[in-house]
Amino acid sequence: MQFQEFISRRGGGGGGASSALVWTTAEEKEVVKRFDRQLVPFLAFLYLLSFLDRSNIGNAKIAGLSEELPLSSSQYEWLLTIFYVTYILFEWMTLMYQVVPPHIYISLCVCGWGLAASLQSLATSFGTLMFLRALLGFAEAAFGPGVPFYLSHFYKREELAFRIGLFISAAPLATSFASSLAWLIVRLSSQGPISPWRMLFLVEGFPSVAVAFFAWVLIPDSPGRARFLSPRQRRIAGLRLEEAKKDIHGARSGGFNWKEVARALRDPKCYLMAFMYFSCNVAFSSMPVFLPTILKDMGYSSLQSQALSAPPYLVAFIVVLLTAFMSDRSRSRSTYLIIHGLLSSFAYFVIAATGYFHAHMSPAVHTFIRYICVYPAVSGFFSCIVLIITWSMDNRIAKEGKGTSVVIMNVIGQFGPILGTRLYPQSNGPWYVQGMATCSFFMALVALLALALRIILQRSNAAVAGGNADDIEMEETEEALGLMGGTRAKLQQAERLTYII
Repeated sequence: MQFQEFISRRGGGGGGASSALVWTTAEEKEVVKRFDRQLVPFLAFLYLLSFLDRSNIGNAKIAGLSEELPLSSSQYEWLLTIFYVTYILFEWMTLMYQVVPPHIYISLCVCGWGLAASLQSLATSFGTLMFLRALLGFAEAAFGPGVPFYLSHFYKREELAFRIGLFISAAPLATSFASSLAWLIVRLSSQGPISPWRMLFLVEGFPSVAVAFFAWVLIPDSPGRARFLSPRQRRIAGLRLEEAKKDIHGARSGGFNWKEVARALRDPKCYLMAFMYFSCNVAFSSMPVFLPTILKDMGYSSLQSQALSAPPYLVAFIVVLLTAFMSDRSRSRSTYLIIHGLLSSFAYFVIAATGYFHAHMSPAVHTFIRYICVYPAVSGFFSCIVLIITWSMDNRIAKEGKGTSVVIMNVIGQFGPILGTRLYPQSNGPWYVQGMATCSFFMALVALLALALRIILQRSNAAVAGGNADDIEMEETEEALGLMGGTRAKLQQAERLTYII
C-alpha cells in the first residue's frame, strides 16, 4: 500500500487560537496546476500583447512607415530609444504591486499600452510618434518587470523558473507571431485605403484595450483570493508559501519593511545581477526590432523578410521552456546561463565574422550562415533573460527585498536597450559587423558574470553551512524565521537561507 504524504500548516485564528490545516501533496499539486492553467497563461498572453506592441515598429518600418512620415535612420533609432527612456524612468513602479491591488493595477497598465499602441496608427509626424512611444514605454514599465515579482507570491523557489519561463517565452512567441501577422496585414492592406503600417499598429494594438476588462476580472490579488480555487484550495495556496500569507498589495504586521529595502540596496549581489541583465538586454532589445531590416538587407523582399523572421523565435520559445524546466529540476541557474550566454555569443561572433569576410564567400553561403546563426543567438538571450530574472527572485526572502532587487535590476538593466537599439544604423548595413560583434561581447560577459556570481554564492552557502555567514545572510535567515513564526533561539534548528546557484 502506498502512503500519501501529508503536510500540516497552522492557519491564524482569533484571540491567539490556531487551527491546523492538513493537506496532501496531491492537493498541493492540484493548487499549483490551477495556477499553471489559469494564471500563468493569461499573464503570458498579456506579455505577448505588450511585446507585440513594443516591437511591431520594426515590421512597420519595412511596411512603409519610414517612407510615408518620412523618417531618417537616426529618427527611427530615437523612436526605439525613447521607449526605453520612459521604461527606465518608471521602473520603480514595480513597487506599486505592493500598494495597488494587482487586478486593478495590471488592468490599467494593459489598457494604457493598448491605447498608446493603437493611436500610433494616427501619427502624422515624427514628434507625435515619439510622444506615443514614450507613453507606451511608461505603461509597459508598470507591468512587465513586476510580473515575476508577482508570481513569486504564488510559487516556491524551485517552481519559479518554469513559470517565469512560460511568461517570458511569450516574447519570442509574440515576435514570431508579429512577423507572421505583419506579413498577413501588409499583404491584405497593400491595396486598401489605409497604409499597411497604420493598419499594423491598429490591428495589433487595439486588442489590448479589450483584454484589459478580462484582466480586471481574472487577476487574483493573492493566492488566497483566487476565484478559480475552492475555499479549501485558497487556504492551502495561502499557507504553502510563508511569504504569501497576506495580500500581495498588503504587508506583514508592522507595515512596509523599509529595512529590507535598505538591505537589498546595499547587497552587491543585486548589482552583479543587474549588470548581467544589462549585458543581456543589449542583444535582447535589438534583434527583434532589427531582424526584419537585417533580413531585407540580406537580399530578401519585405514580405520574405517578415516571414523569415518568425522561425527563429518559434525555436526560441521551445528552447526557453525546456531550459526553464531543466533549471527547476536541477535547481541550478548559473549552469544554463553560462551555456546559453556562450552559445549566443559564439553565434553573434560567427554572424559578425561572416559579414566581415563576406567578400571571400558566395552570396548563398554567407546568407545561409548568417541566418542559421540567428537561431542560437535568439534562443540564447531569451533563455538568459528568463534565468536572470528567476535567479534574482530566488535569493531574496521578504517581498520588499524582492521588489527592490527587481527595481535595481531593471533600472540598471534597461540601459542595455538604449545601447542595443543604436547598434544597427542604416549606414552599417547590410553586414552590421559592429552591432553583431558588440552583442557577441555582451553575451560573453553574461556568461562571465554568471560564473562570478556562482562562485560568490557557493562561498556564501559554504559560510552559512559552517556558521560563518555575513550580516546580510544572517539577517535574511532571521527574516525567514520571522516569516515562519520562529525565533532566534530556533536558529540552529531552522533551515538557513541556501542560495540557488
